[in-house]
Formats: sequence, structure tokens, C-alpha cells
Amino acid sequence: MTALFWFSIFAVVYAYFGYPAALFLLSRYRRRKIKRDSSYRPAVSFIVTVHNEEKRIKDKITNTLALDYPPEKLEIIFASDASTDATDDIVNGHTRLKLVRPAQRKGKEYAQKCAIDQSSGEILVFSDVATILKENAIANIVANFADASVGCVSSVDRFIEEDGSLSGEGAYVRYEMFLRKLESEVNTLVGLSGSFFAARRVVCNDWAIDLQSDFNTVLNSMRRNLKGILDFNTAGYYKNIADEKKEFHRKVRTVLRGISVLAMNLSLLNPLKYGLFSWQLFSHKLCRWLVPFFLSTAFLSNIILLFSGGIYTVLFFLQILFYALAGSCILFSQNLDRANKLIKIPYYFIMVNGAIAVAWWKFFKGQRAVFWQPTER
Repeated sequence: MTALFWFSIFAVVYAYFGYPAALFLLSRYRRRKIKRDSSYRPAVSFIVTVHNEEKRIKDKITNTLALDYPPEKLEIIFASDASTDATDDIVNGHTRLKLVRPAQRKGKEYAQKCAIDQSSGEILVFSDVATILKENAIANIVANFADASVGCVSSVDRFIEEDGSLSGEGAYVRYEMFLRKLESEVNTLVGLSGSFFAARRVVCNDWAIDLQSDFNTVLNSMRRNLKGILDFNTAGYYKNIADEKKEFHRKVRTVLRGISVLAMNLSLLNPLKYGLFSWQLFSHKLCRWLVPFFLSTAFLSNIILLFSGGIYTVLFFLQILFYALAGSCILFSQNLDRANKLIKIPYYFIMVNGAIAVAWWKFFKGQRAVFWQPTER
């Protein structure tokens, strides 16, 4: 029981702190240099996947048409996942835009696949309807493909307020961006930002219609000995989700889709074949997704070890305090934005790991998140 307790504690600490620390140390001795060329202008197919977005699509169209990239080299495709509202009509009202619509609704990745099949660009850039881009976003993200070793590129996530001003980012998002920066510098990313990313056409040839595209694109790149990188010069701007319940369900869907991808690509965990990347995949994805189980075993084994007294009593008290702080944020904070930052950290930690636990439960029940409902922000 003692071994189980300390292993569980070590696993949680490693998942969130040990892995980034190891990457940081590696980055002191191993740093990849990308031959980025700001003048590089390949043919680009910009693909926006939509489903029943008549309320927001006009803003996305306006933002897209304002992108500063040679028009003769920029193909703009809106992939409608069998929308039933006025979304398709709005897109068809613009001669510069190309509408691709499957006959039936089969999910986001299927709609993206249909768009890929009808696209002509050397580089494929994917975006969500809720993501706002700066005018130079396309030029910035494709500049990285001047380096032949780059297979896919992720943007940085940025939140904005209702009035359009830049929002203060949460600790969790800042942590994720810091981790991705280290991964990109040392070797390769493990996941891309689903709201705005780009990939070479060759990476998208084996496009899976039932697997999370942003995660699976990195794995496809690795199989071709190409890297995924984070470009800090490129950002996708989107609003925070005001409804915490919607945010929780979004995280459940995201993790469920990610677990499904990993389950279909377990061979990539073989370090003899994929080297450093297999360690990254194990640490960033699998270890992180196992944290809810480690938290449970740490708590339950700590209860039994209370009879030993000493440090186990102190550690049990600290666990209770941590969960109490998270609970107080839920019970006593009507507006989460007003909660003290120190209280919000345990709240988000528990919320994220609660969503992971629910995702595992759904996965073991055989549920898969192929269809997606865009989250209103």
C-alpha cells in the first residue's frame, strides 16, 4: 500500500511537472532550429468546417476574406457538415468561397476529408468558425513549411473578451502553451490547436474520418519522419466559454476523441522505432489521461495509511484541503471570474481531471465522439 501511494503521487507530479522539467533540461542541450522563410508563398487551401453556423459565419467570412495572402494562391473552402440552417446559402453568396457539403452528416473529420479531396493547395490550413485570425496569419503559419522537416504547424491559443480585447489567459492554457513550446524546441509537438493548424498535403493523404484531426495529424507526420511545431508568431483568437457546464462537456469530448486516436496508434509508443517521440506521447498524453486514476489510488491508499500516522496524516490533510478549495469555488462562487486565483487553480485541476474520468468511462462503454456540435462562446 505504501508503494502504491508513493507511485501514485509520483505519477501525478511527473505528468504535470516532471515531464516539463525534463523537456526544459533537454532544451538546454538540444534545440531544433526551423528554417523559417517569411517570403515563402506556397499554394494554400484554407478549410473551415461548419455545422449550423448561420449566427456566426458572416463574421468568419469577413475575417477570412481580409487575410493578407496572394489571392491566386489562396483557395478558401467552407466544409459544411450537412448544415440544416442558412449556413450553406450564406457561403454560396460569396463568389470567392467554395462550399463543400457531404450528402449526410458524418462528423467534422468526414467534412474535412471531403474538402481535402476537392482542394488543390500544397499546404492545407484548418480553422474553426469561432476562431478569429489576424491578416498575416496564413503567411505566418506557412512560412514554417520552407523547412522540409516540418510536417504540421500549430498556432498559439489566445482568448478575447466580448469587446474584442485580449483576455487574461488561465493558468492551464499558459501551462499548455509553455509545454508545447518546449516540445517544439526539443523535438516535435504531440498535439495541435484544433482551432487553427496547418499541414502538408502528404500528411493529410491518410485522413481518418473517425479520429480527432488535430491530434492524428501529428501522428501522421511522425510516421513520415516529419515534425510538428508551434509557431509563436501565429495565434488563433477565440472567446472564453462563459458556461462552465459547456466547457466541461467540451473537455470530455476532446479527451474522448484523443483517447480514441491513441488507442488506434499504440505502436507509436514503441521507443525502439519512434525514439524521443514515444516518450513524449507517453508522458504528455497517456500519463496525463491516467491522472484521475492516480489521484483516486493516492487518496484511497492514503486513508489506509492513516493508521501509520506521521507524514501520511499530513498528506491526507493536504489532499482534503485541496479538494475543499476546489469545492468552495463551485459552492460559493456564483461568478467564477471573481474567485481568487489560488482557489481557481485547484478548481480547474479537478474540473479537467473530472472530464478525463468521464471520457474514460464513455470510452470503456464503447462511446465515440464522431459528431461534434460547435460550442457557443
